[in-house]
Amino acid sequence: MNRRQFLRTAGGATAAAGAVTASNTAAAQSQKPDFGGWLGGIDGGYTDARGQSEVTVEVGASGNGGNIAFSPAGLWVDPETTVTFEWTGEGGNHNVVAQEGPAALDSGSPVEETTYEHTFTEGGITNYVCQPHSSLGMKGAVAVGDDVPTVATGGGGEADPEHMGVAIQAHYVGIATILAILVSVMFTFFQLKYGESPNASGGT
Repeated sequence: MNRRQFLRTAGGATAAAGAVTASNTAAAQSQKPDFGGWLGGIDGGYTDARGQSEVTVEVGASGNGGNIAFSPAGLWVDPETTVTFEWTGEGGNHNVVAQEGPAALDSGSPVEETTYEHTFTEGGITNYVCQPHSSLGMKGAVAVGDDVPTVATGGGGEADPEHMGVAIQAHYVGIATILAILVSVMFTFFQLKYGESPNASGGT
C-alpha cells in the first residue's frame, strides 16, 4: 500500500465517521408532538404533514385487531390545513368525535361509509375517538402549528428528550475526533517508516 492508497482508505473511514455523526445529530434533533400518552400502544402511526394544505386520514384502517384504526393516528399540520376523514367501509360503523382540545370535531352518528372534513384554524392538540371503538384503541390526535409540546423522535421513552440530542452528538463527535487523530498518527508513522515525501507519486 502506498501513501496515496493509505490516505484514500483513511479518508474514507473519517468521512464515514463524519456521516454517522451528521446522521445521528439530525435524528436526535428531530421532533414530533407530545401527545401525552394518548396514542400510546395503539396502531395507526404518525405523520408530519406540515407544509400540506390538505391531508387525508383513513377511518377504519387496518389496526388494533381489526379495521378499527385511524391512519395516521397522530398528525402534525399547519394552521388552516383541511383534514379529510375518509371512511374505508371496513370495521363497522365509525365516527370522529373530539375528546379534548381546541377543534370541535364531530362527524355525527357512527356510519359505515362517508367522508368528513375539518379545517384546523387554532393551534394546539386535539384528541379524538371513534365512539363505538374507543375502548379498542380507535383514537387519534391532530397537532396544529409549531407552538405545541414536542418530544425527540428517537427518545426511547425514559431519556430526557431535551438533552438527549446533545449527548448523542457529543458521543459521535468524540469517535470522529479519535479516528482523525489515529489517521494522523498512522500517516506520520507511514512516512517515517517508508521515507515517502508528501509529493510521492506511489510505489510500495
